[in-house]
Amino acid sequence: MSSELNIRDEERLLIELCRLDFSEEHLKKIRLLVPEIKDWDYFRKLANAHGVTALAWNNLEKHNLNSSIPNDVAVILRGSLLQSLSRNTFNTESLANALRLLNAEKIKTVLLKGMALENSIYGNAGLRQMSDVDVLISRADCIRARNILIQDGYESLPVKSFFHKLILADTGKHLPSLLKNGTSLEIHHELFGGKNRTLTSLFYDTGFEIKIKDETAWIPQPQIFFLYLVKHLYLHELNNESQLRLYTDLVVLLEKHREEILNADLIKLASESGMQEMLANHLEPLRIFWEIPFPALINDFISKNLNPSYLNKFLFFLKSPKDNPPADKSHFYHHVLSDIPGLHRKILFVLGDIFPSVRFMKNRYKCTSTLKVLMYYPHRIGKLWWLIKR
Repeated sequence: MSSELNIRDEERLLIELCRLDFSEEHLKKIRLLVPEIKDWDYFRKLANAHGVTALAWNNLEKHNLNSSIPNDVAVILRGSLLQSLSRNTFNTESLANALRLLNAEKIKTVLLKGMALENSIYGNAGLRQMSDVDVLISRADCIRARNILIQDGYESLPVKSFFHKLILADTGKHLPSLLKNGTSLEIHHELFGGKNRTLTSLFYDTGFEIKIKDETAWIPQPQIFFLYLVKHLYLHELNNESQLRLYTDLVVLLEKHREEILNADLIKLASESGMQEMLANHLEPLRIFWEIPFPALINDFISKNLNPSYLNKFLFFLKSPKDNPPADKSHFYHHVLSDIPGLHRKILFVLGDIFPSVRFMKNRYKCTSTLKVLMYYPHRIGKLWWLIKR
């Protein structure tokens, strides 16, 4: 498989380590691969770029597969796991403080992405690397929640413009990030986009309750969580970046909740939301590279909806996960715009994008001089080209 698809041994090993559960067959493959690794420094750099260094080292050490790793590389890999554990512990403490404030006001908070996975699948061991804390709060409560946190000392990244303030809960998927004591918290109010908010409501209304430092939070139901993670991965790829960390999230969810996820309801939800091709494209690498067996109805679904060229995109991102120039800024911009409800809100969004506030511009272009910032405003007019280019 590696030679047929032009995958280096270092890349194949990294994929093999991106899981939590290992069969004897998987361990046998890894034991054969490890002695073949010629460039451990490339492996280290690739693991870091994909955001899976902590998990990769944990699995190598746990299964006694680390003896042939050069000491300088092993030190860095081990340090990444300790750093991730420390960071996640710090973020968990910060989240608990935010939950205390929100729970006091009876605002339900659903955990997203890394924080949800770390507390439900990865086991609070620092294995799921993350930087921000992401939560979902209902559209009705998100602005109130934001104000409560700001009153407690959180500072908001600047809202892009006066026009965007008018549609704050309708622009994008989350409100401007809130910062406090080294933690960045993002309040999401929409997950799937489009005019139909049904899937986000399903995500918010289902799930199960957990405790974070004695404070109540909610973890999503596995199937709708899986579908959201597929959509989240797709949005990253629209921006021409993708990480094995995001694929690993799908893998570990399937390892624990296979029967709950892989059934006719998954196909139904994908079909109702227009995500058929998106889902098929992201299931295919799991079937090929992680060798996850799917039931017949899922295999049939993939065959009917898969874009044959997608595998080449996966291989591209495997070798170059980040820092790729956007392939089509116009397509991404139209996608963002299409998720904003109502023509008047779309107009306000475009106006705010072309005429941002001076504070936002200083932050965006790293300027302290107002006069210098003004020189960047003509550059913003270029957004109009994205509107007419299709």
